[in-house]
Amino acid sequence: MKVPERMCILTRQMKPKTELIRLVKKDGQIIVDEKQKMSGRGVWLSRDLEILKNLEKSKCLNRAFKCEINDDIYQKVRSLCTK
Repeated sequence: MKVPERMCILTRQMKPKTELIRLVKKDGQIIVDEKQKMSGRGVWLSRDLEILKNLEKSKCLNRAFKCEINDDIYQKVRSLCTK
């Protein structure tokens, strides 16, 4: 069975869902959707730490969710990444 693919918001590359982290905006809060099943506005990010080095600087999450993203979210994403 083939794993569905999603696009990384930072690199714009299609990757299997298992290689990505999903963030969801629900009720005005940004949440890391570890089970990848939550409803709400979601974006996908690569788990590669080298790729995510420029995540904060690019402000792509701010644009995607149309709000200011706090440092706690960036820390949580980094903790889920592979090196």
